[in-house]
Amino acid sequence: QVQLAESGGGLVQAGGSLRLSCAASGSILSIYVMGWYRQGPEKQRELVATITSGGSTNYADSVKGRFTIYRDNAKNTVTLQMNSLEPGDTAVYYCNVVYTGRYPGTYDVWGQGTQVTVSS
Repeated sequence: QVQLAESGGGLVQAGGSLRLSCAASGSILSIYVMGWYRQGPEKQRELVATITSGGSTNYADSVKGRFTIYRDNAKNTVTLQMNSLEPGDTAVYYCNVVYTGRYPGTYDVWGQGTQVTVSS
């Protein structure tokens, strides 16, 4: 079983910065993709950013140039640096990891979510 531990959410004024971190632990053989998703009030969950084991990144258009995702493969952690935050970034942010483990097949797991609130 794999668990994700998220940290770093909070309240910040528009224009400020926050850093979200996520650490994966448990029966992990290999992690393919790590990423962050978010769900705002009365909205569907959406992709924010992902990063592959090789370092390739993908960002939502709304966060390009403001957010940076990076990972530490040795520590199975992924971090989302969020700068120039806007009220529209207010959401619960979820970490997601795609991995292989003890049993055949590829799996994904979600974190419990961390609240990010940006005040105007």
